[in-house]
Amino acid sequence: MTARDLAIGVDVGGTNTDAVVLDGDGRVLAWTKRATTDDITGGIRAGISDVLAAIGDDRSRVSRVMLGTTHATNAIVQRRQLDRVAMIRLGAPAATEYPPLTGWPDDLVRMVLAGSAMLGGGHMVDGTPISPLDRDGILRFVDGLDDFDAIAVAGIFSPSSPEQELEVAELLRGHLGQDTRVFLSQDIGPTGLLERENATLLNAALYSVARSVTEALVTVVAEEGLDAATFFAQNDGTLMSLDYAAQYPVLTIGSGPANSIRGAAYLSGHDDAIVIDVGGTTSDLGVVVGGFPRESTLPREIGGVRTNFRMPDILSVGIGGGTVVDVASGRVGPDSVGYRIDPEGLLFGGSTPTLTDAAALAGSPVSGRSLPPLSSTVSQALEAALAVVADRLEEAVERLSLGRLDIPLVVVGGGGFLVPDHLASAGRILRPDHGGVANAVGAAISLAGGRADQMAPMGDRDTAIEQASEAAVAKAIQAGADPLQVSVVEVLETHVPYTAQPTVNVTVKAAGPLARLSAEAPVR
Repeated sequence: MTARDLAIGVDVGGTNTDAVVLDGDGRVLAWTKRATTDDITGGIRAGISDVLAAIGDDRSRVSRVMLGTTHATNAIVQRRQLDRVAMIRLGAPAATEYPPLTGWPDDLVRMVLAGSAMLGGGHMVDGTPISPLDRDGILRFVDGLDDFDAIAVAGIFSPSSPEQELEVAELLRGHLGQDTRVFLSQDIGPTGLLERENATLLNAALYSVARSVTEALVTVVAEEGLDAATFFAQNDGTLMSLDYAAQYPVLTIGSGPANSIRGAAYLSGHDDAIVIDVGGTTSDLGVVVGGFPRESTLPREIGGVRTNFRMPDILSVGIGGGTVVDVASGRVGPDSVGYRIDPEGLLFGGSTPTLTDAAALAGSPVSGRSLPPLSSTVSQALEAALAVVADRLEEAVERLSLGRLDIPLVVVGGGGFLVPDHLASAGRILRPDHGGVANAVGAAISLAGGRADQMAPMGDRDTAIEQASEAAVAKAIQAGADPLQVSVVEVLETHVPYTAQPTVNVTVKAAGPLARLSAEAPVR
């Protein structure tokens, strides 16, 4: 019987779509970079077709295809293909001073919001109801709406007291039909009403976007005749099933950086390191701890909207292969030619000095091309630019290392040649093979995961951990993990201020190998 031990990882970025094939031992058998297409499907099709052609008859061994994408982020930033959402907040008369979508850009509000209501319900931190659930008010609100695609529901302290949101979902589907798309904030983010509410509404607005991407992947897999399970990468470096991704698309927003960090750790063999992914416009730096991205503890802003769902702790620096070097002023960036480096860069026959040209001048084997004759003024500006790059990267690494000088720095991405071989703020500089497609490798190796939050008095801490662990494991299984092998991989406790008694918020992350594959080949 033919072993079905191959995995295809695909990462769809704003410029390139990368694809790789890994065998059961984690070796890269084939890889490719293709231009990302406007319709998404074209770039995915080209990438998968390339790597399948490279492995020939072994295509029958492919049993899973994993996809990471920035498509959801781009849809928010570019204001396209977003659904119209009705927002219900449970918590009146409390928390009515700031209505839903406070602080959102006006154009995004006009595009997304179908209507909002602040109604009775919600809970105190100890689980006591703020006011009775206003069932009649909910029905009057939805009956008064002209047009909407989905409904988002956010209750005060619903992550630790979920009953009311669940009741509202049942009420709405009973009134409007079982196919009504209802999104609950308890499934999206931790406590913190406004940011969690924002994330829930964004998630609901992204439903059609997510469907288009999942359908693109399914279409390409079917066209290629692959008998393979399909999965999406999510923000924390784990995977979820396509159905789960379609329900929770906001969880894919940070999957690009997370994939790069996971892939870099895997390719370098270092589960604890700083990672720098150098692209055409920016360098994204993150930290891998125990094989997973270190997460930010601060609210994140996406397309002008403040949210609080978990994202990798990423520091972006305006340094990339296409970063423009201004000869007259000596300024390096922030302008970049990006994907237009061919033909605009000097190395490619253009007239714009870039950091790629500076690296080529310093002797880096960039593209097998030679620079044209340069004036002394241009040469001096390019040489000085590399010193600026070194200083900026030194500062960025120091910020992430928190004073430790022994942490290795793993360099990946197509512009990795810009990173010096030595930085005083870092340990060893590692440049793993296939680092240019680390993002796709990260997608291919990931586990399925889930996360849950639980708030409780300190005296009930153990019970809170147990309940959050059970919920996280259940979500990991829903995302596609093998029920027999899923386990808790992280427990984070945060003390809650301004409460009548000492209170703790517990966040638990669970992960495990993909269910379909556990008996065939390990997912590393």
